[in-house]
This record gives sequence, C-alpha cells and structure tokens, in this order.
Amino acid sequence: MPQSATTRKRVTTLRLIEMMQQGTPIAALTAYDALTAGIFDRAGIDVLLVGDSVGNVVQGHDTTIPVTLEQMIYHTQAVVRAVDRAMVVTDMPFMTYQASPREAFRNAGRLMKEAGSGAVKLEGGERVVDAVKLMTENGIPVMGHLGLTPQSIHQFGSYRERGSSADEADQIKRDAEALQNAGAFAIVLEKVPADLAAEVTAMVDIPTIGIGAGSGCDGQILVWADMLGMTTEFRPRFVRRYAELAELMTSAVGTYVQDVRSRSFPTDEESY
Repeated sequence: MPQSATTRKRVTTLRLIEMMQQGTPIAALTAYDALTAGIFDRAGIDVLLVGDSVGNVVQGHDTTIPVTLEQMIYHTQAVVRAVDRAMVVTDMPFMTYQASPREAFRNAGRLMKEAGSGAVKLEGGERVVDAVKLMTENGIPVMGHLGLTPQSIHQFGSYRERGSSADEADQIKRDAEALQNAGAFAIVLEKVPADLAAEVTAMVDIPTIGIGAGSGCDGQILVWADMLGMTTEFRPRFVRRYAELAELMTSAVGTYVQDVRSRSFPTDEESY
C-alpha cells in the first residue's frame, strides 16, 4: 500500500544499511521515466534503478550494450524529477567504466552532477575495484553487481545462471568481499543459486539485492515491465507477474479503435 506522508523520509545509503540491520527487506524496481517513477515512489519502493535495461525495455535492443551515457543521463533526469522518497541509482553503461578508473570516475561524476542520481551501479568485482575505490573515496556511492552481468553477454554467450560451479561461486564470493572493501554500499546478485546468494549475504556487511537469487538476500529487484506483465515473450522463472498490463492495454486500445471507427467517440459531452 502507498505510504503516508509521515513515513516518506528520503531513502539513503545509510537507510538501506539500517534496513539490512533491522531485517527489513529492501524493495527495488527499475524505472526509466517520470510517469512510472512517480507511481512506484508513491507505492513505497525503496530504490529505483535507472537500469541500462532501458536498452531492452524502451529502445528495443537485444542487449544493453548499445546504451550510451547521454541516454542514461536523460532517463535519470526524468526519474529524479518524479521522486520524493526512493533512492535513485543509475547504471553505468558499457564502456563508461572499463577503460580506466579515472574515466569511470569522470563518467560517474556526470551521472551525479548532471542527472542528479543518488548513486551509480556497475558490473564486476575484483576487476573494477580500483574504479569503485576512487569513486567512493571522492563521494560517489557505488552499488556493485555480480552473478549474471548482462554487459558481458557476448563473453559468456548466454543468460544462464552464474555461480553453479565451485570456481564461479568462489569468484563471486571474492568479488563481493572486494567490492565491500572498496567501499560499495550494496551489491546486486543476479541469477545465482539461492544458497550461494545467502552465503554471500551472510558474509558481507552491506545489503545484497537479489534478482533470481532466492529469498536470502536483503532485498529484491525486478524490471518493472516484467513484473507488471508488459513483456509478453520474456517469462523467466524468477519473475512474479503482479499484473498483466499488456493484455489490459491491448483490450483498452482495441475498444478505443472500435469507438473511433463507429463514431461513438467522442460524444457531445466529450466535445467543445
């Protein structure tokens, strides 16, 4: 249910850590525009991720790789305008942080300064810790992302789960510890075995937010278009569909078309 005005205190990195310590699960969703971001914020979402999944959901790409920094700034600006309470986190898109820590720092700074984001998120563990450390030491909050990392889809060749082998599981645990030591305030765990996610959650002192990683994480995140039934072909097992908006919208638009064709819309009452 929507929260009352008295409970709408702005969510910060400190608040997320407090929620973890109190055992209060963190609820997160993606958002890419002001209209949906405002709805989600009023409904009580704690974290809104301006994800590079905008490339799939909004732009129609097969992967997140084509998304640019300028596009992420644009979408973050729209989300920030509509939000009063939720923490806004922005994905750093492909090739905005991999080249060097200083380039990563400059690009993250643009997301904070120009877009108004509350934090940035980037994929990877040990290989990105120098960038994470430089950002966090200079006032930029960083959320990590381990497990299935969509920007590496061409390297891995599939969207299968990560961490099912002993070597992968050990690497994820090392990466989580490295991110924490570098100053990250939270870690997304995507499509990893539930027992591994629970182990990582118990191992680190910062919140973990799962997607396809079981109930043992400190919070959960989903792509909003998936959980509200806007996507019709993508139905992974980890997505619970809370509505079927694609069916509802198709029916409503179809009725509108019929009303226009039959000249039953607009009526005299709907005209000037």
